[in-house]
Amino acid sequence: MNLSLSKTDDLAERANALAADLASQFPGSSGGRQPVHTVFVPADQFSRTTAADWGERALRLLNKHTPGDGSFGTTFDLDPSLAGAIRSRVAAKLAREPIEDLRVDFADGYGTRGDDEEDAHVAQVVEAVATSYNAQQLPHFWGVRVKSFSGGGHERAMRTLDGFLTSLRDRLGRLPGGFTITLPDVMAAEQVAVFTEYLDRLEAALGLPNGVLHFEIQVDLPEALADHRGGLGVRRILTAGQGRIGTVHFGAASYTAALGLPHEEQRLDHPVCDFARHILQTSVSGRGIRLADGPSHLVPRDEGSDEITACWQAHAAGVRHSLAHGFYQSWDLHPAHLTARYAALFDFHLTGVEATVGKVKAAPAAPPHLLERLRRGIACGALDESVLG
Repeated sequence: MNLSLSKTDDLAERANALAADLASQFPGSSGGRQPVHTVFVPADQFSRTTAADWGERALRLLNKHTPGDGSFGTTFDLDPSLAGAIRSRVAAKLAREPIEDLRVDFADGYGTRGDDEEDAHVAQVVEAVATSYNAQQLPHFWGVRVKSFSGGGHERAMRTLDGFLTSLRDRLGRLPGGFTITLPDVMAAEQVAVFTEYLDRLEAALGLPNGVLHFEIQVDLPEALADHRGGLGVRRILTAGQGRIGTVHFGAASYTAALGLPHEEQRLDHPVCDFARHILQTSVSGRGIRLADGPSHLVPRDEGSDEITACWQAHAAGVRHSLAHGFYQSWDLHPAHLTARYAALFDFHLTGVEATVGKVKAAPAAPPHLLERLRRGIACGALDESVLG
C-alpha cells in the first residue's frame, strides 16, 4: 500500500458522513400495510354506515349481474380455473372490509358552500366518525380532504380542519388511528411549507404531539412535476413536508386537462400519464413515500346490466394498468368500482402465485420485492398467510 490508513482517515470520515446522510434521505420502504384504494365520499353524504352501505350495494350488484363463476370470469376476463376462487374472495371482501381507506371530502366532490353550511357538515361528520369508531365500523385508514391551497380555499381549509379536529377531540378525547389529511392540487413546495407550519400550530393548540398529523398530497398539475424554479417539484414538495407526507396521489383528469388534451383523451392510461407516473416514481423512490393513482371517472348511470358491465370492465382495466406500472393504490368513486377493483386485484395476486412462492423458497435469501408482493396479497385478502410458509 502506498497510502497509510492515517492518510485516508479524513476521506473515510467524509464517506461515512455521506452514507449516513443518504440513509436519512433514502430510508427505503415505509413498511406496514398500504391500502389498495382510497374512497372519496362528499361530506354531506357521509354517515356512520357508509362503508357497510357501499359493501352491501357492491355485493348486491355482484350477485345480480354475475351470479355464477362463469359469468364473473367472462365479465372480468379471468382464467376459468381461477374465476371461482376470485369470485368467492371478492364476495368475502365486500362483506368483511369493502373499504380499506375512506376520505370524507370537503374539496371538489363537496363543492363550495357557505361557511355556516360547511360548519354544520363538519359537525355532522364528527358525530358520524365518532359513532362509527365506537361501533368499530370506521375503516382501517380514514381521513378528510380539505380544499386546495392553490385555488384560494386555504382559509376555508384551515377552518374546516381546525373545527373537525377540535370537535372530534372533545367528542372522543382522542384522535383514532389511521387518520390522514389529503391536500389537493399542490403546485409548489411553498404551499406545503405553509400547510406544514399550520399543522405545527394546530397541534400545539390542540395539545397533540408535534408531528402526529400526517398528510398526503395530490399532484394534479404539471407545475408540481416541473416547478417554477426549473427543478423536480415533487422532491422540493416532499422536503417542505418535513416528514409528514406519507402518500403522493396522481390526478390524471386534472393533469391531462391542464396539458390541453381533448376530453376524449383525458384518461388514466394515456401516455402522458405514464410519463408523469414515472417522474413521480423516480422522485419518491427510496424515500418511504407511497404512491396512489387516480380513478376511472366512468360511473354507471343506472344499475342496468349494460351500464354496470361497462363500468366494471373500464374500471378493472384502469386498476390493471396502475398495477402494471407499480401503483398499488388508486381511487374508487362508486360502489360498483369496488367489485371491479377486487376482481382485477385478486386476479393480479392469484395469477402465478405458485411460481412466486417457488422463487421465494428456492432463493438463499428471499428477494424483497417478491416477499412484498406476497404480503400485499395477504393484506388485501387475495392470498392466505400460508403462502409465506
